[in-house]
Amino acid sequence: MKPRRKFLFALATGVLLPQWVTAQQATVYRVGWISIDRGVGSPFLDPLRGGLRDLGYVEGRNLTLEARWGDGSREGLEPLAAELVRSKPHVIVTQGPAVFYVRKAGAAMPVVFGFSGDPVEAGLVESLARPGRNFTGMSFLSLELVGKRMELLKEMMPGLKRVAIIARPEHPGEQGELRASEAAAKALGLAIAYFPVKSEQELDDALAAVPKSRSGAIVAFPDAIMMRYSKRIAAFSAKNRIPAISGWAQFAEGGNVMTYGPVLRDGYRRLAYYVDRILKGTRPADLPVELPKTVELVINLKAVKALGISIPQSVLIRADRMIE
Repeated sequence: MKPRRKFLFALATGVLLPQWVTAQQATVYRVGWISIDRGVGSPFLDPLRGGLRDLGYVEGRNLTLEARWGDGSREGLEPLAAELVRSKPHVIVTQGPAVFYVRKAGAAMPVVFGFSGDPVEAGLVESLARPGRNFTGMSFLSLELVGKRMELLKEMMPGLKRVAIIARPEHPGEQGELRASEAAAKALGLAIAYFPVKSEQELDDALAAVPKSRSGAIVAFPDAIMMRYSKRIAAFSAKNRIPAISGWAQFAEGGNVMTYGPVLRDGYRRLAYYVDRILKGTRPADLPVELPKTVELVINLKAVKALGISIPQSVLIRADRMIE
């Protein structure tokens, strides 16, 4: 074959393509996902998938996404996390408390988290601006929204005098959220009854104590574990006619009156940005932890009707979504 024909043949078959092009075509990135949720109907993985698609990652072509599900059990997360870490994906993305089990498993690869608490207090990062380790991502702890929830309660129930707070004391950031709640309540002339909950049994005990505390409403601090209890809290709320609110839409979707807080699906879509930056060479230590940029007010009208509450039009018109 003549030299010119050899050159044209090589060019046509890709032999002479630049090395970075062929390497890029050959790379299939492995991204691990681990969540305490059940795999069916999870509201978090699909937004991450969508964000990755928007950035050019196509499953089966240049991306393999390996998911592990805890099926609602913290205990089940430990072996799943160890298995995922041993498989050595390029990046691991965690949802909720799964991040602690990935850390316990000794993850040395980059880890991107969606976390309800304070990642600094949890020891996941050195600071929000400079994580300094192999962990980074998004924190959904929004202390500035705590007061807004109290204001919405007072606007919804002008005669409200006392609010019961249900929270997990071991949740990183819980003390900061409690202080913010106490300050907001004081400004609104409300008293606080605080009920720490560490287990399902303690949740039942706390709920039984709420009416005795003469609390007219419940605020549940949002985290993945508390969302698991949302239907149980909703059943108590309906039976005792004591409305309950929280910070994530799942709580209202579980049958409770109202939520005001970050749009979690937007947050998990944003995590795709972290994965992309890391796969392109940025160290997680150099990627600042972000806080939510979008919030939503969700009202469950069915729950409102069952409780016999009359929500002012001034609140209804501000709702981003109403469940009927």
